[in-house]
Amino acid sequence: MYPNLFRLPEWFPVLGGEPITSFGVMMLLSFLTAGYLLRAEMDRMEMNPDQAWDLLFMAVVGGILGAKIYYMLLNFPRLVADPATMIFSRGGMVWYGGFLLAAALVLWKARQLGLSLPKILDASAPALALAYAVGRVGCFLVGDDYGRPTDSWVGIAFPNGTPPTRVDILESQFGVEVDPALVEQFGQVVPVHPTQLYEIGLSTLFFFVLWSMRKHRHATGWLFSVWLILAGVERFLVEFFRAKDDRFLGVFTVAQLISVLLVATGVYWTLRLRRNEAVAGA
Repeated sequence: MYPNLFRLPEWFPVLGGEPITSFGVMMLLSFLTAGYLLRAEMDRMEMNPDQAWDLLFMAVVGGILGAKIYYMLLNFPRLVADPATMIFSRGGMVWYGGFLLAAALVLWKARQLGLSLPKILDASAPALALAYAVGRVGCFLVGDDYGRPTDSWVGIAFPNGTPPTRVDILESQFGVEVDPALVEQFGQVVPVHPTQLYEIGLSTLFFFVLWSMRKHRHATGWLFSVWLILAGVERFLVEFFRAKDDRFLGVFTVAQLISVLLVATGVYWTLRLRRNEAVAGA
């Protein structure tokens, strides 16, 4: 893969010689994609489109801080053992942590600006779907957030991944039992499910679905509820293929618990909005 795109020249102020990572570039593109789509939707919905950049700033702050905090909580023993490395490392970002804090800050800022929260949520739905897909491209390029070992034709090995898909790493860091037949066939670096590509494909599909439904006739907030359901179901299913060590209750992960809560919230609000529509039309 391509973890580093290039290095800044030595004469560059402060950051001279530092690598520009593909993950960092795709994260930047992810936020810009979200900002552009949010601005377009706010303009269409007759809100001040320039306020999209105020909301985007809060999303960037909340997204980065939330993703980092969530990662440190998931790896609390490592945080206690080596706090400096955990806090200041360039890696260690978890999507759900970033999403939750970013959502809280964006909604707070929207209320401060006097914007309609249901409208902002609906305007955000397509943007979130496509931005998530763009961000996962960064995960694929650096070889992060991959799946469990497989001998399927879809399997991809990440010899320089973060971390590499070596047998010893998969077993020690993720608690994954690697089939000896895989080792015999591929050696110590085995192919895994490219779950990043699964999520890129599904989230891109969700974007087109949500974009086609953005002029819906339902109550405001309905489109965001649909995104919650789609995103929650997608992540819940993909987690079964992920190489992860935060599983509880058997095969389920913390991310799957959050996914269930997202789906439940989406279903609840969808039904509530439809019930309100029925009452209003009676």
